[in-house]
Amino acid sequence: MTWLYFLLNIGSLSIPFLYSFHPKMNFIRHWKAIFISSFIIAVIFIVWDVIFTRNGVWGFNEKYHLGIEFWSLPFEEILFFFCIPYASIFIHYSLEYFVPKIRLRLSLVKTITILLAILALVLSIQFSDRAYTFVNFTFFLLVLIISWFTNLELLRRFYISFLIILIPFFIVNGILTGSFIEEPVVWYNNAENLGIRLFTIPVEDTAYAFSMIFSNLMLMKYFHPKISK
Repeated sequence: MTWLYFLLNIGSLSIPFLYSFHPKMNFIRHWKAIFISSFIIAVIFIVWDVIFTRNGVWGFNEKYHLGIEFWSLPFEEILFFFCIPYASIFIHYSLEYFVPKIRLRLSLVKTITILLAILALVLSIQFSDRAYTFVNFTFFLLVLIISWFTNLELLRRFYISFLIILIPFFIVNGILTGSFIEEPVVWYNNAENLGIRLFTIPVEDTAYAFSMIFSNLMLMKYFHPKISK
């Protein structure tokens, strides 16, 4: 089914996109900031993706994409870096809109962030010979360090919204990594990761998703006041 990866992208985007026009939530007011931040973060992740694909860290099953490629990547993989962040950011802002008072205590946020940073540091050092593990947790650590100095307040809500984001994440990424289908859409070289799977999903993908989504949110926070003047 060559349309599968494309349909997963569009399916992930469709409901958040349609509800963006809700007159009270007015999510479309964030579009400029989302586009700018998504483009910047997408460039970083696409460069990372191209290097890993060309070096066999992961790859793509031609049975599940349309065959249109750019820099060794299927078109759908590039689309992924725009559709998934948009849908995830929509979930985050929906939580803010419908449950505005829900957030973690700042002291708890600091504790979680320190523990995650220590875990990321240990894993990146201990498994520096495994490309996905090393690069992924090093980038995750960098995101946590930046957030510590600039966006702890944003983390008070994001740690909660990320738990909700993980629900569609496990569905979409589960299919991409082989759940419910005969072969994975995206295959991973287990010599370059920890070899630990959450169902069919490499455990590194959770930190990957966190870094990608929260990086977008941090840039959105930076750009939104500037482009809204």
